[in-house]
Amino acid sequence: MANLHLKQALTAEEKMALMRQDARFDVADTEVPDFDRIRSGIRAPLGPQTAPKVFLSNDCVFNCSYCGCRCGRGDKTRYASAPREFAGLAMNTARASGGRVFITSAIHKNADYTEELIIEAMRILRGELGYRGYLHAKIMPGCDPELIRRAGLYANRLSVNIEVAKSEGYGVIAHDKNRTNILGPMGEISRLIQCARQETGFNKPAFAASQTTQLMAGSTNEDDYTILNLSRALYGKYKLKRVYYTSYQYAGLAKGYEARPAVSTPQWRTTRLYQADRLLQLYGFTPEEIAPENAPNLVYDYDPKAAWALRNLHLFPIEVNTADYEALLRIPGIGQTYARRILAARRQCRVTHDVLRQLGVSMKRSQHFLTADGKFAGYGGSSAAAFADALRSPLAGPS
Repeated sequence: MANLHLKQALTAEEKMALMRQDARFDVADTEVPDFDRIRSGIRAPLGPQTAPKVFLSNDCVFNCSYCGCRCGRGDKTRYASAPREFAGLAMNTARASGGRVFITSAIHKNADYTEELIIEAMRILRGELGYRGYLHAKIMPGCDPELIRRAGLYANRLSVNIEVAKSEGYGVIAHDKNRTNILGPMGEISRLIQCARQETGFNKPAFAASQTTQLMAGSTNEDDYTILNLSRALYGKYKLKRVYYTSYQYAGLAKGYEARPAVSTPQWRTTRLYQADRLLQLYGFTPEEIAPENAPNLVYDYDPKAAWALRNLHLFPIEVNTADYEALLRIPGIGQTYARRILAARRQCRVTHDVLRQLGVSMKRSQHFLTADGKFAGYGGSSAAAFADALRSPLAGPS
């Protein structure tokens, strides 16, 4: 394997400090501050666990407008690690995190070269250093299918980032990427995962169990319906474990993109997209319900479930003693946990408002959308504004 030629010698500590900066541009399977709020609000099963990220290199040949590693940044301190050194950094990171690590890189020289280095580092990590923990590996856009197969032999999860919600967006903000070099690897990962799952027997081949992707909000002036509809298609076609969302930020200074206006997508929008994504995956909602034609964008003041309920007041109130599980999930304030508790309680008694409180249901939101044993305790017409205020939850998760 060819040796890496570094522009300057950096210590392991200096590289790790730069990696922490570079990780901001790729959120997939790393820390997302809004997850705790989303989980506590929607009360869904825990999402994929997170893993700290280590970069093989930040010396990229691509020039994507949004990325701090882009080749057009002449002021950036660059680094690259040989596979053995990189495997050691990954091992130390995994030990510090309790046995989880995410191996990624900028595109160093070209996609295949970079992927080969990542694979060699994973081979050393697994085969020589004896690492048995969780390993997520990034697949470079457009890399050879054989390299994807080899990467999957070592990794628990693979990912390639789609980034834009519209294919024409690549020509606008990421000139070196295109639909083919993103969806091609994504499709190959999906195919290899499904093939491995279909194999049976003691000699069943090992391969990564899942894949994820990252999608930016605001990169092509798209509405949230477009993003959610794409996510639904990606989940369906490629059987993704998770779509991660990030806010597109562009200061208007990237070389090669000088004509592009500055864009700063608010962080609250990605919070709402995470909430809407969970409604798609866990609650049976469709993109058309969450972001209909007359309201295609999520809003700051109301979580997606509350906003849907306010648009569909004709469907309420719902009687909790007769509604099925899917109908209970449509009630603001009632998530998966509380819907299951209500169904369990119904087998022993009639569910009243007092029973709901004993089950832990917050009545502030839910009482406006349900009856319990035929009784309604919600909005009585005194103030429509008060009713709306009861549902207002800026940046709080739906339940």
